[in-house]
Amino acid sequence: MIEVKGLTKSFKNKVAVEDVSFSVDCGEVLGLLGPNGAGKTTTIRILATVLKPDAGTAWVAGEDVCENPAAARKKIGVLTSEVGLYERLTAREILKYFGQLHGMNMGMINDRIEEMVELLDMGDFIDLRAGTFSTGMKRKVAIARTILHDPPVILFDEPTAGLDLMAALAIYRFVHRCREEGKAVIYSTHIMGEAARLSDHLAIIDNGKIVGRGKLQTLEEKLGVSGLEQVFLRLVGEEVETSSSNSLV
Repeated sequence: MIEVKGLTKSFKNKVAVEDVSFSVDCGEVLGLLGPNGAGKTTTIRILATVLKPDAGTAWVAGEDVCENPAAARKKIGVLTSEVGLYERLTAREILKYFGQLHGMNMGMINDRIEEMVELLDMGDFIDLRAGTFSTGMKRKVAIARTILHDPPVILFDEPTAGLDLMAALAIYRFVHRCREEGKAVIYSTHIMGEAARLSDHLAIIDNGKIVGRGKLQTLEEKLGVSGLEQVFLRLVGEEVETSSSNSLV
């Protein structure tokens, strides 16, 4: 469902991503793990068609993100740490707007909104302005916006950054649901606990390069260590961030 081959991207004299390759199947979560500045967000932005690579390419659901970005975007949902809601609009108006951006007809949009209201328990605030929302409410609208057009590919870029416990748990439940629905998921994070608990496979990136890839157990056996923290330290050699999120899920 996702195929990445040889992605390379530089900004001025700095190489952000270098010869990055990996794949993700349907119903699979790939944890893209690395320290801050390792190249995770650049990789996600290329897949989301926000950036063009200097070399290499990627396919999402059969669409080349470089050759046919418009078609690729229709098959991608992106959830980041920044919800970016229009605060003067209601949740319903926001979802209608993004549904139209995806080329959905109004009947389909209305049907999907009702599904999202039930799925995410948004009935109490679907017609309220986003400027009045709590963090958790905003996050639910962001999730609904991400999957409104029912994309087969979901990209997460540090989605729990700055969130409290309840909002973070909503993200974790969403990841599990995506897997159950057979979607291909990339979960980019620098938090060890999230990556270990949510991912089927891991791709560890450092200084723009993939330095380790595979199932956690395979990486542990290959490196002769136990636990993702030790795998990470062996491959990256930096201090691991400790977070309360490590104990969740």
